[in-house]
Amino acid sequence: MSPADDDTAMDIAITEARAGAAAGEIPIGAVVIDEVGRVIAQAHNQREGLRDPTAHAEVIALREAAAALGRWRLDDCTLVVTLEPCPMCAGAVMMSRVKRLVFGAWNEEYGAAGSRWDLVRDRRLHHRSEVIGGFRADECGAMVREFMVTKRTVPEER
Repeated sequence: MSPADDDTAMDIAITEARAGAAAGEIPIGAVVIDEVGRVIAQAHNQREGLRDPTAHAEVIALREAAAALGRWRLDDCTLVVTLEPCPMCAGAVMMSRVKRLVFGAWNEEYGAAGSRWDLVRDRRLHHRSEVIGGFRADECGAMVREFMVTKRTVPEER
């Protein structure tokens, strides 16, 4: 996998994240690419629209990739995502045996690929993914920060 493939995939993930934001979702986009850089699946967060706490961009993209390939093992694939995966999504990365994980912004609150936890490279577990974190971090992080400031409001205390 070349950095150009990662960059192209991140462009798609960012487009997905923006589509999610337009739908009122936290702007996180994910893309699964195969060993030659072909896009297998792409998704954005859909928790609000589907009313599903597991409808994170990564989980949706991994499910779609497995369906497209006809197998659950994605051991020759790369997941490119705009934000460091949470523990649930990091678990999905591990359980699907993703070869490489490339993510944009670090997730200091819920990150499970190197910031708060490092589930995807935990030596106690059977599978470990190669991780490239902070890829286009400023651009990816700005989307989330802007969304949180402009779209999310704290309910008034009663």
